[in-house]
Amino acid sequence: MQKILNQHHNTRKLTTLVENRTTYNVDYAELNIYETHTYAEKVSLTFDFPVIASMLTGKKIMHIDGFEAFNFFPGESVVMPTNKEMVIDFPMATQLNPTQCLALGIQSSKINEVVEKFNHYVAIENENNGWLIDDVASHLINNNDVNHLLQRLVYTFTNNTTSKAVLLDLMIQELVVRLLQTKAKSLIINDTEHVFDDNRIKLAIRYIKDNLTKMDISVDLLAKKACMSTSHFHKKFKNTLGISPIDYINSEKIKFSKKLIKESKDFRMSEIAFKSGFNNSSYFNRIFKKMELITPQEFKKSIS
Repeated sequence: MQKILNQHHNTRKLTTLVENRTTYNVDYAELNIYETHTYAEKVSLTFDFPVIASMLTGKKIMHIDGFEAFNFFPGESVVMPTNKEMVIDFPMATQLNPTQCLALGIQSSKINEVVEKFNHYVAIENENNGWLIDDVASHLINNNDVNHLLQRLVYTFTNNTTSKAVLLDLMIQELVVRLLQTKAKSLIINDTEHVFDDNRIKLAIRYIKDNLTKMDISVDLLAKKACMSTSHFHKKFKNTLGISPIDYINSEKIKFSKKLIKESKDFRMSEIAFKSGFNNSSYFNRIFKKMELITPQEFKKSIS
């Protein structure tokens, strides 16, 4: 990412120390890169199109209606509907270490085009049609697929190549799908009003939650619970949520293991692994590090 930012710095003009903006455009999208070089508070931003804003360097404190104020760090993003206000504090910005953020805006017509294709392949049908153009913002943390795409988008926006428009079109379509999958996952998993009780993917997720600590949850078993063939269930699950059934099961087990580590500091890691539904410690350690980028022991030390 630093190499990409250096490329941007070589062409941008600095006109203000607070939210200096450089804009790159294609037909239905624009990329804004903001840089703040001095301490500032209560800076307001709104856009007349849906945007995904992502931190590049530094730290912001975000004030968005519907959320408690939260720290905004690199690797995190917010999805903002049209004309939704962000009020931002910059506690760490300096001339030597500016706070940098991108805001990628996409025309609603392009979003709707991708939504229509997406809904053709997933189980939720029309429940997610308004994900980016309603009045609800989303805060994304550690979404690696979205982060990698945004890095590629910045690189492509800031380079002038003959294939630029085609590449951006493909990446923006993929980004919208990734965000739709994130929304679909949130809708199904956090369905407190039981809207999706008859949804087959929801039935499988409910079974996973009710039997999380068991070691024999297989894709074949989940497919039977969903009354689908194994291959069709695997494809439907991944298309809808953006994650395979096994990766979802493991992510939920790791989430549960972190809760156990925090609450039960006397347990050995082998016990944590067993209680979290893993049949051996080495597999538990490997999956934990893959998902959290640190080992279970390192995580335990970080909270002690």
